[in-house]
Amino acid sequence: MKNKLTANLGLKIASFLCAAVLWLVVTNINDPIATYRVNDVPVTIKNANLITDRGQVFEVLDGTDTVDVVTISAPRSIIDALDKSNIVAEADVNDLTSVDTVAIKFSTNKYNDKLDSIRGNIDSVKLSIEEKQTRSLPLKSITTGDVREGYVVGDVTTEQNLIRISGPKSVISQVTKAQAEVDVSGFTNTISTDSNIRLYNEDGEEIMSNNIEKSISKVRVSVDILELKELPLTCKVTGRPAEGYGFTGEVSFTRPSIKVAARSKYLTRLDVIELPEGILDVTDATEDVTALVDINDYLPANVILAEENFEGKINAVAKIEAEQNRAVRIPVGKILFEGLPDGYEAVITEPANECSVTLTGLSAVLNEIEAENVTAVIDLDAWMESEGLEELSEGSYWMPVNATTTVENVKQGNPTEVRVHLIEKE
Repeated sequence: MKNKLTANLGLKIASFLCAAVLWLVVTNINDPIATYRVNDVPVTIKNANLITDRGQVFEVLDGTDTVDVVTISAPRSIIDALDKSNIVAEADVNDLTSVDTVAIKFSTNKYNDKLDSIRGNIDSVKLSIEEKQTRSLPLKSITTGDVREGYVVGDVTTEQNLIRISGPKSVISQVTKAQAEVDVSGFTNTISTDSNIRLYNEDGEEIMSNNIEKSISKVRVSVDILELKELPLTCKVTGRPAEGYGFTGEVSFTRPSIKVAARSKYLTRLDVIELPEGILDVTDATEDVTALVDINDYLPANVILAEENFEGKINAVAKIEAEQNRAVRIPVGKILFEGLPDGYEAVITEPANECSVTLTGLSAVLNEIEAENVTAVIDLDAWMESEGLEELSEGSYWMPVNATTTVENVKQGNPTEVRVHLIEKE
């Protein structure tokens, strides 16, 4: 039996080797080794809390958390059973090196033990690790674009006015403002919308980083769109100027009209801005009276000023002028007699034709007066009382002429006398 097993030993070994080679050839012909390439494979970073638990944050550099190409070698039957979802790329922070890189380990979630090889075009994730910083910033809101002509942007408010941000200190330290922006182009009504919150540096450049955490990413913003209207000003003047002076009736303002804004329903019946009595008091004035007025104090509720660089302060001026004299010639036949007793006749003998009456008032008013606007009267009762007479008698007397006019704020100036001849009728 022993001789049978050992007989032709070399021939038997050669036969075994030939059989093994033949098996490998047949196997490779039926299921050859193939290569499979997968693009853009994401890398899962494991145990990242080992960094964050130390109060630090990290940022992946150069896009190394995505492997451009992963190459797999395996029998054709295995390759045919794999797709991108089966490729696993992991970087465990436990393997962090002193230069802040983490080796990438490649595998598949099935048939991993049947792979000949699996590798990527990069073999590690590069990290930037730094101290974490948290800050709170006031949240502002602004508008962009232009509302429709005839309208203006009013109050812009946000539901929240504070935001907290966290991230790498080098990034967070650059943030100087947080704001929400609303485009108001073409609007005529109030806007209420959710707006993204943007971060900016001191140069007005937006800071965009995936490593910044925001306590809120959007905020509700309300924008009042107000209608414009231009309104004139009026002001009532009180008091009387000093003797010999008069108020011309003219009130002037630094601005003859004021542009305001409000919701349309508040502007419908608003046609003028009235300043109340007492602002301009001309009592005993001998020159123009000026008052500094803040228009904001006299605007109706829900109405605001709508001019840039105008805070609302203006001067209101009441014009005061010295009174002037003007002589008006009245035909003596137009002079009336009052209190002439029955049985007497009165005739003006001097002047013969016209009597000159002096009127006092503001020049603009005096220039408009004609003789027909003046009523001239000789009051005999008043004259007799002033002369101490109890009854009339014939004779020639100088008597005053009292002149009045229908024009307001005009009075008689220097007294005028005429000679009157009294005749008792028979």
